[in-house]
Amino acid sequence: MANEAIAKNGDPGHRPVRRWPTRHGALILLAIGAYAICVDLAEVDLHRLWVGLPKLAHWLGRAWPPDLTDLGLLLFRAAETVAMATVGTSLGIVIAAPICLYAARNVTPSALLYYPARWLLNLLRGIDSFVFALLFVAAVGLGPFAGVLGIGLHSAGSIAKLWSETMEGMVPGPLEAIAMTGASRFKLIVYGVVPELLPMLLSTSLYIWEFNIRSSTVLGLVGAGGIGQDLKNSVDLLDFSSVLTIILIILAMVTAIDQTSAWLRKRMT
Repeated sequence: MANEAIAKNGDPGHRPVRRWPTRHGALILLAIGAYAICVDLAEVDLHRLWVGLPKLAHWLGRAWPPDLTDLGLLLFRAAETVAMATVGTSLGIVIAAPICLYAARNVTPSALLYYPARWLLNLLRGIDSFVFALLFVAAVGLGPFAGVLGIGLHSAGSIAKLWSETMEGMVPGPLEAIAMTGASRFKLIVYGVVPELLPMLLSTSLYIWEFNIRSSTVLGLVGAGGIGQDLKNSVDLLDFSSVLTIILIILAMVTAIDQTSAWLRKRMT
């Protein structure tokens, strides 16, 4: 009887060995091979890093103490960077607001417009604000306005994508109830979508604004204004004391913005 029970239910003291599927092993080997190719293409060389570390230490030694001679001008450039990111983000919100309504399946007025709207968002998100700023420098000239336009277009793609996905994640009940009253699509959005998702939409916008301030510090490298231009000039002149001053200003600015954005997002939820 005992042998029959064991044959039927299996030996309780023996656990079957789980064999790793062959296809999983092949995928792991493929991933390792792809990563090895990436390391080779990226020209990763730890020896060069080891040789370069003493140079970096020497430069850091020359950077102290920070040069505060042009502190007033650098603070103005930092304020210019914040203004550029703020106006650019608001421009992105204005552009994103109508696009996200076409890119969300549950509120788009036509299924034929859904995929073109998604393709447009991929285009805006796929081109970095740095590249957009470079193009607008050629179009409108040097200065922060080119940075505003570059940030605005790239931000529009990111904001609209996040907003549309938030809308698609809504519980359908409230929207269906409003639609059954015969309300127009405009009223459906105003009374059904906006009140339900407004805190989340604002939180997303603040996060993008916070990100734009960090990223806009380098737009000056292409002549789009902000403190990035001063950073590039100081690096080109090997003025490491000024470089340290600019880095400290950027660090303080980004930290303050991060804390402010986190506080505002917390108040909204």
